[in-house]
Amino acid sequence: MLESPDPAATADLVQRAVRAYESSLTGYIYNMTSDLELARDVVQDTFIKLCVQDPARLDGPGLKAWLFTVCRHRALDLLRRRRRLVSIEDWPVDQLADAGPGPDRCAADRDETALVLRTFRRLPPNQAEVLRLKFHNDLSYQEIADITGLSPGNVGFLIHTGLKRLRLLLAPEMAACS
Repeated sequence: MLESPDPAATADLVQRAVRAYESSLTGYIYNMTSDLELARDVVQDTFIKLCVQDPARLDGPGLKAWLFTVCRHRALDLLRRRRRLVSIEDWPVDQLADAGPGPDRCAADRDETALVLRTFRRLPPNQAEVLRLKFHNDLSYQEIADITGLSPGNVGFLIHTGLKRLRLLLAPEMAACS
């Protein structure tokens, strides 16, 4: 007979997970879907799934990857049901702002950010996803591999080639801005 998880340990794990990862999970899923309410629903579903997990199995370094994996799969399922994928082109580039020291610096930063995002759109989707997971969500290669189902070596390759491609694509644009 299987023992059910300790309710106090489960509650503690879920509370710690919500505090530590709710905003980064919501941001990650929002970047995938461009729908804040959908992102919040997906994250909430993930924490509900966490409530029925064995805390002894997930408490520790594997929790972050588990949460991102469950969120990712749920979001992809919902997007498939909608029969549409939202691309990075739908990001509200005009709403990006930087609290720079002055209006001129703010405008220049906004232009540079828009340039990088426009260039980022030209990356293959798999490179864009691993770069977002690595640099926006600060995940390790192994965590990204666990989330995407790729090998850590493949993750490293995609990050390397994605950054190299970004540099190549941005070089002429940045030279024109100087």
